[in-house]
Amino acid sequence: MEAFHNVLSDAAERSKPELVLLSAGFDAHHADPVGSLGLESEDYGPLTQLIEDVANQYCQGRLISLLEGGYNLNALAESVAVHLETLVPKPPAA
Repeated sequence: MEAFHNVLSDAAERSKPELVLLSAGFDAHHADPVGSLGLESEDYGPLTQLIEDVANQYCQGRLISLLEGGYNLNALAESVAVHLETLVPKPPAA
């Protein structure tokens, strides 16, 4: 997580993006037959938050997320749910 944060922060500082395009691949999940990074579904929340923070800091929150990978359907569904819950928080209870 720290390495991802450092690389992302450095890249954002150098490029000062006007829009963040996120190629949201979930094949880094440990259950995915293609990737080999060993992430858990819940890891995608903090990763998504780091990217959203960059969008908020540099480009008024302009962020587009495009699904591009993930080949274990159960892991993909869980990971996408965590990703979306991070991007679109639930409204406060009335």
